[in-house]
Amino acid sequence: MEGWQERRTSFGSVAAEYAALRPGYPADAVAFLLGERPLRVLDLGAGTGLLTDVLLAAGHEVVAVDLSGPMLDQLRARLPQVPTAVGGAEAVPLPDADVDAVVAGQAAHWFDPAPAAAELRRVLRPGGVVGLVWNTRDERVPWVRALGELLAEESRDHEADQGVVDRFAAELPATVATFDSGTVQHVTPEQVVAGIGTRSYVATMDGAGRERFLGRVRDLLAAHPDTRGQAQLELPYTTRAYRLTPR
Repeated sequence: MEGWQERRTSFGSVAAEYAALRPGYPADAVAFLLGERPLRVLDLGAGTGLLTDVLLAAGHEVVAVDLSGPMLDQLRARLPQVPTAVGGAEAVPLPDADVDAVVAGQAAHWFDPAPAAAELRRVLRPGGVVGLVWNTRDERVPWVRALGELLAEESRDHEADQGVVDRFAAELPATVATFDSGTVQHVTPEQVVAGIGTRSYVATMDGAGRERFLGRVRDLLAAHPDTRGQAQLELPYTTRAYRLTPR
């Protein structure tokens, strides 16, 4: 539990890099989660505001909450019109029945489902929905698969998205609908390396261990036939969105 807590609060140390190097979310995934009518939405675990950007573009009113002050500093610098608060899913700093929807991008695996579900029920208005969305590197592409195999040695990754969704569906309780989409980042090899550096399992390494690990990523990109000598890469992601409708 101590290691998990360290990892879920590690992102402040790489906040600027996270804002610059993590992928955004496709607009069609947000439309699936929330529909077309403007809503008041809590972006929970909002981080630097990558999902907030898409919510605002779709016309929603957003309040952003995250455990990390440095991450929210990045959000406020880009999106000063968005109200923010430091807090977690287990104790949301909003009044009862305050929002039409709660969404979480790349974040719900850091929530403790039982207390978080109680808080979601508390802050949601009648008829409200919960939207959970994740981007995952598309390992059908050979060089991305090779990268994933290297990262798997260290990541000891969080519980699979479906397992997290199932736990929230049981705790709320809620019915679940899913939607698949995708996005592509256009990045240099060094930006791929730096993006890996924003992962929690890398951010919590000591300095020497972090440099050794990122050096292995750099070496893979320099050697793989699909990335060797390339100045620009297309890094594809699959996006899966889950809409939970409390019963």
